[in-house]
Amino acid sequence: MKKFLDDLAGWGIRLLIIDGGEPLCRDDFFEIAKYASERHIRLVVGSNGTLIDEKTAGRMLEAGVQMVSISIDGARPETHDSFRGEKSAFYRAMQGAKACREAGLPFQFNMVIRKSTLPEIPDMLQLAVKSGASAAEFFDLIPAGRAKRECQDEVLSVSERKKVMEWLAEAQTDCPIVIRVPGCPMYPLILQEKNIQPKHITMDALQRIPYYGRGCAAGMPNGYVTILPNGDVIPCMLLQVKLGNIREKSIIEIWNESEILNKLRSRELLKGKCGKCTYRDVCAGCRGRAYEEVGDILASDPGCWIEST
Repeated sequence: MKKFLDDLAGWGIRLLIIDGGEPLCRDDFFEIAKYASERHIRLVVGSNGTLIDEKTAGRMLEAGVQMVSISIDGARPETHDSFRGEKSAFYRAMQGAKACREAGLPFQFNMVIRKSTLPEIPDMLQLAVKSGASAAEFFDLIPAGRAKRECQDEVLSVSERKKVMEWLAEAQTDCPIVIRVPGCPMYPLILQEKNIQPKHITMDALQRIPYYGRGCAAGMPNGYVTILPNGDVIPCMLLQVKLGNIREKSIIEIWNESEILNKLRSRELLKGKCGKCTYRDVCAGCRGRAYEEVGDILASDPGCWIEST
């Protein structure tokens, strides 16, 4: 792990997101976090929040963790607990958020938008605000991996997606925290089209947030890739196409030499309405949704509502 972190630091990488499973289950988590911090890598940790008490939050802060992303799957305890399959999971997650707040460790809520939770979206946003979260990330559910096996019927229709994205964009005007929407590259276009000007957050501050206002950043310059627990590298959790394995090649070699990444970076190769769209270069659609629903990483995003212009 240290060799990998050394590679990242030497390459100039300044942001690493460690997600799960549950990172806090690793015996060497704090050692890894401290080493990443010593190499000047900003560390964000994804967690279900249930293992975080004030002592743990304090240790995370001391180890150099900059932000904790806590998964919240509904505004109501029964919604969250049902999705997690564990009684009192909501209460424990909220206790984790409270522990972070009291320890002075910044946190945000990560929430997946599903058909069944659409009515709870406003309350989910308010829950994030009232809990003291720095941001609310609403993930557009993509039928990939576990979601494809277990939640296919929870994926939004195109009209549902457009409606909720427009609501979130309008909500950003008066919302005191940042709203981000991973998995929906069309969302920033709504912010631009409606000229959304947040009252409580400066545009300069927004522009410093990684990936805010960008389209698909998977494998792009100043973008990201995902590394799975077995070392496999994929462009994004939503685009599960193997690029290589860090046990066989360095992450730098994979990034520079992958033919798949080179295709993703060549927006002119996009097909269908994505290839003809005015916003092709700044949006590009969700490549993960295109791959999962069409079988082609360069196909049009079937979840997009924008007509080609």
